Amino acid sequence: MGWSRPSSLVVRIGLVGFAAIVAASVRASGAGLADDPALRNSLAWQIALDRVGFSPSILDGKIGPRGEVATREFQKANGLAATGRLDAQTSAALAVAPEKALTTYTIQAADAAQIAPIPKTWPEKAKLAHMAYPSLEELVAEKFHCTKGLLARLNPAKEMAALKPGDTLQVPAIAESHPAIRGERIDINLSEKIVRVFGKDNGEKLVGLFHCSIAADKENLPPVPSTTVAVISENPNYTFDPEKWPEVKDVKEKLTIPPGPRNPVGLCWMGLALHGYGIHGSPTPEMIGKTGSHGCFRLTNWDALRLAKMIRIGTPVSFSVAPPPKAVKHASRSR
Repeated sequence: MGWSRPSSLVVRIGLVGFAAIVAASVRASGAGLADDPALRNSLAWQIALDRVGFSPSILDGKIGPRGEVATREFQKANGLAATGRLDAQTSAALAVAPEKALTTYTIQAADAAQIAPIPKTWPEKAKLAHMAYPSLEELVAEKFHCTKGLLARLNPAKEMAALKPGDTLQVPAIAESHPAIRGERIDINLSEKIVRVFGKDNGEKLVGLFHCSIAADKENLPPVPSTTVAVISENPNYTFDPEKWPEVKDVKEKLTIPPGPRNPVGLCWMGLALHGYGIHGSPTPEMIGKTGSHGCFRLTNWDALRLAKMIRIGTPVSFSVAPPPKAVKHASRSR
């Protein structure tokens, strides 16, 4: 019996070593999932939804509940059978193109110039000039609306922690620009964690859908059923108020956190006519819908920037906990 434990240890070490050899072999060969038909099909579906403004959330090559919701809402808005599945009609309407799902991107010196370490404490963050990306991996993933995991899966021969200018990567072929669709009103469904934008047909046609994070504490949810957009600001500063961050014990005064993609409100702030509330971007796109906010509504940076271009100051915003209403009357600007 004395040999059983060492033998088990040897087996475990052997398995770990074998896994490392396999991983190294895959990186060396460049073999990965870029040519996997299932991955291409799912990614093309997600890219198509992203392109038309019915966000599947962050691109990961897997169609889950968020992708199904976005598909179903797109189908409803376009007179198709609302199944949430990619049938032939929906695929044609979305222009899903698996053969065009991937493209390449070469990291530039300008990308590397946007990388800098982010300190952990709020006073240290307030001393910075810019809240930059902490790594090229995060910059490229956000640039192409995808998870770091998908980026690694598409580029198995690359070491993500060692990316540098000149490296060429396989990335999702997202749209470079979007049609200018005007949103006439917004509904934020608090139970679904979805921001819906209505535009055409007197504000009754759904023209955009984005997934969001909402307040972790129900007491911080909006105290009124509706409001309006009061301000739209790209690349904003953030005012850190310790009263709104009770978990932070070592800060006693307000601080100004500089702008940048890793600013607490990301790259865009849409302040509401309801003190302390807004719709904004996020420094952690992969956590949208998974973690709660202090009361505001977080989107990925790219979705926040897109939404900002669809609306204007004065756009009505309603809050619902059921399927969004067909017509919304917004309340006054006061609490």
